[in-house]
Amino acid sequence: MMRHLPDHGLPLVQLKEQRRDLVVALQNRAGPVSGWELMQIAAVQQAISAFEEVIADLDALEAAETADIEAA
Repeated sequence: MMRHLPDHGLPLVQLKEQRRDLVVALQNRAGPVSGWELMQIAAVQQAISAFEEVIADLDALEAAETADIEAA
């Protein structure tokens, strides 16, 4: 069973799709990968990691607030 994970309005799905599109484009062609293409993928991956950390922090805050409300 998959539970709904809120994205808190952040573009995480779009970034993951962009990363996938960049990687697929590289897989479907012949020839060497340029440094620019690697930098693009790395930048998107870095943004994804940052958003995932922010989402984890927001989820933890939300869980703490819910626990405080239930304890009151």
